[in-house]
Amino acid sequence: MVGNEQKHFGVEMTGYITADSIRALREVRGLTQKELAEQIGVTDKAISKWETGRGLPDVTLLEPLSAALGVSLAELLAGERIVNTNRAANLSRAHFYVCPLCGNVLFSAGEAHISCCGIALPPLEAEEETDELHITSEVSDGEVYLSIDHPMNKDHYVSFMAYVTTDQVFLRKLYPEQTADARFPYRGMGKLFAFCNHHGLVSKPLKPVKRSITQL
Repeated sequence: MVGNEQKHFGVEMTGYITADSIRALREVRGLTQKELAEQIGVTDKAISKWETGRGLPDVTLLEPLSAALGVSLAELLAGERIVNTNRAANLSRAHFYVCPLCGNVLFSAGEAHISCCGIALPPLEAEEETDELHITSEVSDGEVYLSIDHPMNKDHYVSFMAYVTTDQVFLRKLYPEQTADARFPYRGMGKLFAFCNHHGLVSKPLKPVKRSITQL
């Protein structure tokens, strides 16, 4: 262990649970110190010490402690509940995340604490298209084809393109020297996304294609 860095469940953490977060989460749960202690197999004196900053729970107790407090391990370490306002799981209101170190692309259907390579990742905020990043789209033969006239060299490139509807997400990860295009099954109205490692995330709506009706 170096400094206050540690690994738990294979995840590297640079912080740890605090006295205030333990007390706040216990009170939200409506538990006394004795009741919480009984659930995780420690004494109420241990809980008191944790909540007054005179000690901290061992790393082996974090999982049972989070279960007793009714929160995830991520919520326990953050000291607050993660409130997901996307109750209907409408993917059009979901988020993309990109790791600046390894380029990993992650997607969440609602509010989440996302980390990669030891870095807490903020959700990307999509902007309207720009001259530098303009998505061309075409729907044909049951598919939607996306393309961008954009550099694709090792220092400046489009990292991914995506097509998101209310209940499905299609994504193509891109790399330098590839063409900046993608082809997905057409599923109606949705949003198109493209992420450039220099200009960030842009989006544009994909409107439903009007179909002609042939009368017999």
